[in-house]
Amino acid sequence: MAKKETPLLEVFTRGILKENPVLMLLLGICPILAVSTTAINGIGMGIAATVVLIATNFIISCIRNLVSDKVRIPVYITVIAGMVTIIQLFIKANVPSLDESLGIFIPLITVNCIILGRAEAFASKNNPLRSVVDALGMGLGFTLALVILSSLREIFGNGTWFGKSIPVLSDHAFSIIAMPPGGFFIYGLMIAGTLGIIRFMENNARNKAKELAKGGTLTAQASVVEDGCSSSCASCQAGAACGMAEFRGQMTPKTKLWIPGNPKRPEGKE
Repeated sequence: MAKKETPLLEVFTRGILKENPVLMLLLGICPILAVSTTAINGIGMGIAATVVLIATNFIISCIRNLVSDKVRIPVYITVIAGMVTIIQLFIKANVPSLDESLGIFIPLITVNCIILGRAEAFASKNNPLRSVVDALGMGLGFTLALVILSSLREIFGNGTWFGKSIPVLSDHAFSIIAMPPGGFFIYGLMIAGTLGIIRFMENNARNKAKELAKGGTLTAQASVVEDGCSSSCASCQAGAACGMAEFRGQMTPKTKLWIPGNPKRPEGKE
């Protein structure tokens, strides 16, 4: 039996939260902390990495059946290096100030474990469309996390945001936040917050599943009224003689009637 493919929407969204490369997979921490001193740097690095990720995922997915397993890693790095060179030349020509700010970390995208990891773990095993969708989700998750981290460090560390002074904070900035120790501190808080959000979502989904298992969805069904019926199924005395076919099979507390969906199936019922 063929394995069911993950829906494209899930492939896209999991890179934003549940498999966020920065906050959940903890990949590329060194360049993340190094360039996340200003929001402009965060956006620039995020966009550059996303473009490289999309292009390399697409190319590697297209050639995945032509590359031998023995040389796949060198081939992947060559493809990534080519795309990084194109992006670096584009930034040098159009945004020289950003190129100067990011410095060596643009060419270091070549060996960024996020890019290489997605090439090996996903693009080499999936078709081009799914690989591009995965790259979009991972790139967006990477960029969002980097922009939030950069913004927090710039606001509280320098008292500015996108280079513009913030009246109150500019005179009371915590300079340590703009330094590596402060970056680690803010980064840790973001990881903790992300884990809290995910656990809240999982607990909420688990509670809803329990409600469904207890027949919590029957409230609307029980209020259905047909000619000759009582006000609700819970107070109905017709029992198994009920003529409403959609309500046969599930037991209500009073009628012992079995309606599809109730997990507590009475003995002898198929």
